[in-house]
Amino acid sequence: MKIKPLADRVVVRPLEAEEKTKGGLYVPDSAKERPQQGEIVAVGPGRVTDDGKKVPPEVKVGDRILYGKYSGTEVNYEGTEYLIMRESDIFAIL
Repeated sequence: MKIKPLADRVVVRPLEAEEKTKGGLYVPDSAKERPQQGEIVAVGPGRVTDDGKKVPPEVKVGDRILYGKYSGTEVNYEGTEYLIMRESDIFAIL
């Protein structure tokens, strides 16, 4: 990965939205919800506190995460969609 996030930011590859409901119906593209799960592909070095101490990130490359529906900034890099977000936008590691 050539994208290197700064501070407490992470680069996430969103997981694909479900194409089929639990009942077996197919969902058209226009009705799909934005995915809220993804895989971390790059992690910044961590945030720096006001007194100059570095706080290492709690997540690592390869973690599957759950994040807010409208979290992060969408970036298209080399034909692949990514999200860049702060570590604080991540709700949970799955």
